[in-house]
Amino acid sequence: MGRLLAIDYGKVRTGLAVTDELQIIASGLTTVPTSELIHFLRRYTEKENVELFLVGEPKQMNNEVSESEALIIPFLKQLKTIFPKIPIKRVDERFTSKMAFQTMIDGGLSKKQRKNKALIDEISATIILQSYLYNK
Repeated sequence: MGRLLAIDYGKVRTGLAVTDELQIIASGLTTVPTSELIHFLRRYTEKENVELFLVGEPKQMNNEVSESEALIIPFLKQLKTIFPKIPIKRVDERFTSKMAFQTMIDGGLSKKQRKNKALIDEISATIILQSYLYNK
């Protein structure tokens, strides 16, 4: 079995999370500048066996696609072209940022630590991945 890699795509930075090889545990991987994302994924997939990309799907409360989807579509095309053997699934990412922030509070992080947007993105990716594992 290979790892599942979740991507919380953002205009400036992107949070990443990954499972263990048995696909049991979701863990935050890192946050990378979006401009360096493809380069990072190339390096990562050279070292690790990635079985599936999970890309967050931003939706509005009425279930319509969010405006940020327009940024994700070109990324998805690029991802399919560069990694044709790795399938891509979309996962509803509504509320993940709020859940990530609450997780930080529950974890006892200081106010200063909770302002770390990169950490919020990484935790959001972990929540996306965990929700996929729970529902698969």
